Amino acid sequence: MLINDVNKVKVGNIVFGGKKRFVLIAGPCVMESQELMDEVAGGIKEICDKLGIEYIFKASFDKANRSSIYSYRGPGLEEGMKMLAKTKEKFNVPVITDVHEAWQCKEVSKVADILQIPAFLCRQTDLLIAAAETGKAVNIKKGQFLAPWDMKNIVVKMEESGNKNIMLCERGSTFGYNNMVVDMRSLLEMRKFNYPVVFDVTHSVQKPGGLGTATSGDREYVYPLLRAGLAIGVDAIFAEVHPNPAEAKSDGPNMLYLKDLEEILKTAIEIDKIVKGV
Repeated sequence: MLINDVNKVKVGNIVFGGKKRFVLIAGPCVMESQELMDEVAGGIKEICDKLGIEYIFKASFDKANRSSIYSYRGPGLEEGMKMLAKTKEKFNVPVITDVHEAWQCKEVSKVADILQIPAFLCRQTDLLIAAAETGKAVNIKKGQFLAPWDMKNIVVKMEESGNKNIMLCERGSTFGYNNMVVDMRSLLEMRKFNYPVVFDVTHSVQKPGGLGTATSGDREYVYPLLRAGLAIGVDAIFAEVHPNPAEAKSDGPNMLYLKDLEEILKTAIEIDKIVKGV
C-alpha cells in the first residue's frame, strides 16, 4: 500500500497521513510538575520549529497501570487538565493525553486535542465508544498481546461509534517474560485499515516489571528502532522525552534525553525524505 493511501486525520492545522513529513508526539511520561512540562514542551517546540516538524505535546495525568502501588501516578484528572491547558496555551501546541475510564473522555476532551487509548485498554468497548463520541482524534495503542490484524475489530468499534479520526499506534509486543519486541510488519499490517500509523519508539523498548517494582528499558535501542520505522514509512513518531530521565518519576530507562533530540530528529528527517520523496 502506498504511503498516501490512508484516510488523513486533521488536528487543528496538523495533518496525519499522506506524503508529508512525520508528526512528532512527544513529552514526559507523566505530569511531574508544571515547570517540567513547560521545560519539555518549550524545548521540543523550539527544536521542531527550527527543523520544520509538526509537534504535539504529550503527558499523562494518571499512570493507572504502574507496576507498584507505591509508584507515582500523576496529579489526577482535575489538576492534570489545568496543567495541560496551561502548557497548551503557553506554547500554542496541540496536546494529547491518556484516558483510562469512559467517564474521563468528556472531561479530557475539553482540553486535549487527541485522546489516547492505552495499549492494555485497547479492547475496552465502553472506553472506545466514549472516546469516539467526543469527536476528537483518537490514538489507539495496539495491545502488547494483540496481532496487528486484530486491530480491525477496534477500528470497527470506532467507526460504528461515528468517529473516523483514528490513528493506530505500534508500541511493541510481549516477548517472553519482562521483554518487548517490535515486528516491523505490524506497521504495514495496520496501514491496511487505511488510517495513519504512529510508532511509539520509547515504550517499544520497555522491559515491563524489569526492576521488580518498576519497569526498566533499553534506551540504546530507541534510535535504531526509530530509523527502522521511518524507513518503512510511518505517519508519526511517539517518543517520551525528559531533561534527566534518571530522575523521571515514570519510564526513565526508556525515555530520550531532551538534549539529544535535535540531532536524532535531523537524521529522522533525512530518512523520511528518502522514503516519502518529499
